[in-house]
Amino acid sequence: MIDIYMAEILSFSKDPTKSKLSSNSINYYKNGLLIIENGFIKDVGNYENIKKKYMINDSDINKIYKDKLIMSGFIDTHIHYAQTEIIGSFGEELLPWLEKYTFPAELKFKDKEYASKISDFFIHELLKNGTTTALVLGTVHEESIDAIFEVANSIDMRLIAGKVMMDRNAPKELLDTPKDSYEKSEELIKKWHENNRLLYAITPRFAPTSSNEQLKLAGELKKKYPTTYVHTHLSENKKEIAWVKSLFPQSKNYLDVYDSFGLVDKRSIFAHAIHLEDEEYQTLHDKGAAISFCPTSNLFLGSGLFKIREMKKENRDIKIGLGTDVGAGTSFSMIKTLAEAYKVISLEQNNNTKREAFGSFEAFYQATLGAAQSLYLDDKIGKIEKGYEADFIVIDFKPDALQNLRINKIEESKKSDLEKLEEKLFALMIMGDDRNIISTFVNGKKVY
Repeated sequence: MIDIYMAEILSFSKDPTKSKLSSNSINYYKNGLLIIENGFIKDVGNYENIKKKYMINDSDINKIYKDKLIMSGFIDTHIHYAQTEIIGSFGEELLPWLEKYTFPAELKFKDKEYASKISDFFIHELLKNGTTTALVLGTVHEESIDAIFEVANSIDMRLIAGKVMMDRNAPKELLDTPKDSYEKSEELIKKWHENNRLLYAITPRFAPTSSNEQLKLAGELKKKYPTTYVHTHLSENKKEIAWVKSLFPQSKNYLDVYDSFGLVDKRSIFAHAIHLEDEEYQTLHDKGAAISFCPTSNLFLGSGLFKIREMKKENRDIKIGLGTDVGAGTSFSMIKTLAEAYKVISLEQNNNTKREAFGSFEAFYQATLGAAQSLYLDDKIGKIEKGYEADFIVIDFKPDALQNLRINKIEESKKSDLEKLEEKLFALMIMGDDRNIISTFVNGKKVY
């Protein structure tokens, strides 16, 4: 089955900040054609070239997206689907937030029917906002993971998720045991990992809610199933870090707690990582682990400012993805998340003599290919390129009068097409939201 779409088309081949010329890291077709066959990208390129190569008539084109942009779907590398209902609750710091809002909300997910209802809503919100892949925390209940995977699987969505492992420092009704968490996680791995486009993440909530024995068994699971992910939290809040030091006095730092149990490696994703020591940066780099940058929740809970330039230092470049972190995160929209990331990075850079802003090419790279690289899925998703899975979105730069005015001003300039694109993407990132997403395609099928 072949589908053909015409639009402006954008894709990244590498991190624009690592290239002196933006054009070396960007594939952009002002008049592009995209050919999809059986859920994969068959080809992409300039309209005239692709039309001639495949002898395409205009009548063969399924849809002409005039003045619209096709790009790879967004990848959310950290989000709590069980917190969907508590988004926008009155903010507090991390630890009171967990006690007051998060734990009571998660108690409901033992009910499979309820978990399925929220899963439906959650997946729709992702698609509505242009997110085609997400790394998702469930709850301690295996029902929560069955529910979210069933919904994702029904539309052939690439999703990574895992049952929370938590055996202390939480309400009794939300605790499992080391043995129980190991056995139930293994059952879920066997059932869902690499089932169609689904992948499993071993998910200790964070170090304070897992005993040494539970973390040890989580590490054994990772060793036994090396293609699974590890998904947890790291150094989000200074009080949290002090708590970790009191609970694990034998560890050199917060990351060392996880590392000592074999949980820091490729496909290990740590959310936040705001307050790291130098040794932790180096360990993350050396082990090939990744960080999920969650700006809206970091601002909402007053946790601190993410140091992206420290992460991208040449001698210790660390893989980075973007996370909405709903429900402490305040939006499902990756576009809004990028706007807050820009502000966080601007504030964090204020005291630097060499200030490096978060430009639009870097931002959209991080939300697509950069995130795919952090998940070791950049051979499958994150690009509009021949052979890749056909997860893509269609963006309208002008969904309202104000954005229309702003974009028209950019288009009237005498700048190059690439310079205009960079400015249009920046305006999108600062002013945009879900209204800019007019269609979302997963595995070649329109799902929103």
